[in-house]
Amino acid sequence: MYLSASKIKKMSHVKRLNIINSVSGIKPGNLIGTKDQNNQTNLAIISSVVHLGSNPPYLGFILRPDHNVRRHTYENILENGLFTINHITSNLIEQAHYTSAKFDKNISEFNKCGFTEEYLKDFSTPFVKESNLKIGLIHEESVKIKSNNTLMVIGRILHLIIPDTALSEEGHIDLNIADSVGISGLNSYYALDKIGQFPYARVEKNTNYNDKKTKFTS
Repeated sequence: MYLSASKIKKMSHVKRLNIINSVSGIKPGNLIGTKDQNNQTNLAIISSVVHLGSNPPYLGFILRPDHNVRRHTYENILENGLFTINHITSNLIEQAHYTSAKFDKNISEFNKCGFTEEYLKDFSTPFVKESNLKIGLIHEESVKIKSNNTLMVIGRILHLIIPDTALSEEGHIDLNIADSVGISGLNSYYALDKIGQFPYARVEKNTNYNDKKTKFTS
C-alpha cells in the first residue's frame, strides 16, 4: 500500500495516529519515575527514550506538552531535578500501560497501578522495584522542538541497576535476560529477541554484499 502525504492527512485522527506512531518500528518500553517537592510520586509510560552520548552518559526522551493537560512528569522533573527510567518487563505490560491514564496529580500511579517505589541513598526519586533494569538521572536541560512544540528532556546518568547475568564483560546488556519489552504505536507490546551481534564495522577489501557468495568475517 502506498500512502501519500495528502492521503495520510485525510485519514481519521485515530487511524493516522496509529500509523505514524508505528512506522518508526519497535521502541523501548520504559516507565519514568518522578517525585515533586511534596513527596507526591508519579509514574508514566514512555516509548521515546534515546541514547545521546556515553561520556558524559546522556539519555533523552520526548514529551508533548499540552496547555490543556498538566504534565505531572515534567513538572516533577523541574521541581526535583531527578527522574528514573525503568525497563518494562513482559509480566508488567498491562499495569504499565495503565499508567497512561490521566490520573489526578494527588494520585500516584505507583499505588494505583500496582508498582512498588524503591529508593537509593541520596537519590530522592523512586525507581520501580519490579523492573529488572533501572536508571537514575539528573535533569540537564530540555530542548524545545519548534516544528511540533515537543520537548526533548535530557538527563545525565547517575545510577545504573542491571541484572548481573544480563551484563557481559565487554559491557553488552542482554535485553532477553533482562526481559525488556518494546512498544509499537500507542498500545502494542513486543518481546525482544536477539538475532545477531557483529564486531565494529570496518571497510574490508574482500567484503562485497553485491556478491551473494561473500560472507561477513569478523
